[in-house]
Amino acid sequence: MSEVKIQQLKGASFAARGSSGHWVMMDGTEAVGGVDGASRPMEMVLFGLGGCTAVDVEIILKKMKVPVEKIEIDISSERAENHPKVYTKINMTYHFYGKDLPLKKLEKAVQLSKETYCSVSAMLASTAKITANIENHNTL
Repeated sequence: MSEVKIQQLKGASFAARGSSGHWVMMDGTEAVGGVDGASRPMEMVLFGLGGCTAVDVEIILKKMKVPVEKIEIDISSERAENHPKVYTKINMTYHFYGKDLPLKKLEKAVQLSKETYCSVSAMLASTAKITANIENHNTL
């Protein structure tokens, strides 16, 4: 079981600690009583998605013996206009860096993460259309 503790710091500024014992900060804009000093909670959802799929893809490619030097993921999103303003569209662009990386294996790793392993992706898929693009950057 996972447990999370949320502590109000001031106004709409909060600290959160999970079962891992690590703290993260969340904040609102000044207009809603925050100090604009940290990420918004909905950004944290996208951080979770990106982190989940990045770890999955790294592990899968390692098992496939694909020598990726670096992975970067750019995520763009759209939210519903009315409350609750859930994500309705999410696009992830995976940037893979390495020498002669096999595109088919990169595609397979991303597909496995999205369709099988990433629990954050599975949760968000109930409200958002999630798409993925792959950019293969050959390094010398």
